[in-house]
Amino acid sequence: MPLAKVLSGTIVGLESVPVTTEVNIENTGFPSFTIVGLADKAVEEAKERVRSAIKSCNFEFPRHRIVVNLTPADLPKKGALFDLPIALGVLIAAEAITVDVSDSLFFGELSLDGSLRFTPGAISLAMLARASALQNFYGPEINAREAAFVPNISVFGLKRHRER
Repeated sequence: MPLAKVLSGTIVGLESVPVTTEVNIENTGFPSFTIVGLADKAVEEAKERVRSAIKSCNFEFPRHRIVVNLTPADLPKKGALFDLPIALGVLIAAEAITVDVSDSLFFGELSLDGSLRFTPGAISLAMLARASALQNFYGPEINAREAAFVPNISVFGLKRHRER
């Protein structure tokens, strides 16, 4: 299965810093779901939110060894904003969907039913996307209005992670 890479970011002080969510699914070994890269408790808990959201959106959750690497590894990752990029990465790596995400930044907390919840940091992350010369910014619909204040980037608000 292919390695998936989904761009996101994290807030450090008043600035946003790019984070790449890499997802690898291996057919060998026991089924597991591991997140590495200095993740806090909220990011660790993403495993359960992502698993439930993927199933709620009528996708099969892979029964293999899943490793999620949030890079750079030495930068602390906080909050639930990585839920959407992790879920998207799992679906791409499992070949459940085929989509080019190379020109986009994703962020957002997932509910267990796959809907996206308000997630702090939309303006800062939209500014990061623009500064990184990305074309698109995807996040919770409730955050889209504030992110739209950032010029020269297309903002897409999602209700559920299945919309992309």
